[in-house]
Amino acid sequence: MKVTVVGAGAVGATCADNIARKELCTELVLLDIKEGLAEGKAQDMMQTATLLGFDTRITGSTNDYSKTAGSDVVVITSGIPRKPGMTREELIGTNAGIVKTVCENILKFSPEAIIIVISNPMDTMTYLALKSTGVPKHRIIGMGGTLDSSRFKYQLSQHLGCSPADLNAVVVGGHGDTTMIPLIRLATWNSSPVTNFLTAEQQEKIVKDTMVGGATLTALIGTSAWYAPGAAGAALVESIVRDEKKLFTCCVALDGEYGQKDICLGVPVTIGRNGWEKILDFKLNETEQAAFNKSAEAVRSMNGVL
Repeated sequence: MKVTVVGAGAVGATCADNIARKELCTELVLLDIKEGLAEGKAQDMMQTATLLGFDTRITGSTNDYSKTAGSDVVVITSGIPRKPGMTREELIGTNAGIVKTVCENILKFSPEAIIIVISNPMDTMTYLALKSTGVPKHRIIGMGGTLDSSRFKYQLSQHLGCSPADLNAVVVGGHGDTTMIPLIRLATWNSSPVTNFLTAEQQEKIVKDTMVGGATLTALIGTSAWYAPGAAGAALVESIVRDEKKLFTCCVALDGEYGQKDICLGVPVTIGRNGWEKILDFKLNETEQAAFNKSAEAVRSMNGVL
């Protein structure tokens, strides 16, 4: 099994580190356009192998896509990160060109690869990857909802005083501060609705704090977060290579599901060896569906810039 991570910045390196530690593949390639960056980080990670007990072989490459040949899964993290005060949407002009070029080069050497998109604005970059490559839709996956759902569980755990691992909670819709939809009505704490334990004010705060989770971290750190985004990408890789059929919220191509067509948006899907395999219908209520439609309109507007 071979996995490539494109972009050796903080998110890409964290994703690669998680993949290596879990031994999700025998060969891992880290690629970046900056001279020596991927090689240096790959060597640094390989020097932890004896300390952490993994056998994955990690190699770095400066823009030599031939080294990625035969990859089963490719994670695209490349692009400029957010700075304080920036929206994900402001990255579209620069990152669109980067993502399109990366996809073209990857598919030259790995035509059967499953592609996971992390680059922002993630919904539009996923749509671009789908439309520009002609790859079957099940092999193009946007990571955003996986990260947003993890942040949602974190916020819930802070108010409930519980382990995030005991929570089931998902965020659907776009991966943006105003387009994501934390489905608090459906969130559970070991099968019991979390709304049984939270006041209306707490619920409202949890939803709002989840939606601006990325912007909050950008303001604190001075750039985009990387630990959780990298781990989210690695979690999707794990479900693919181990054919786990796990349920994640991912940005995928919709063809009538949730009332939308010709768009990539976050919905609950099972992830396995073939990519995303099935969309689950969570039966949104009228308010949730209206929010989903509004989210789709905003993402569709961004797609129109491509």
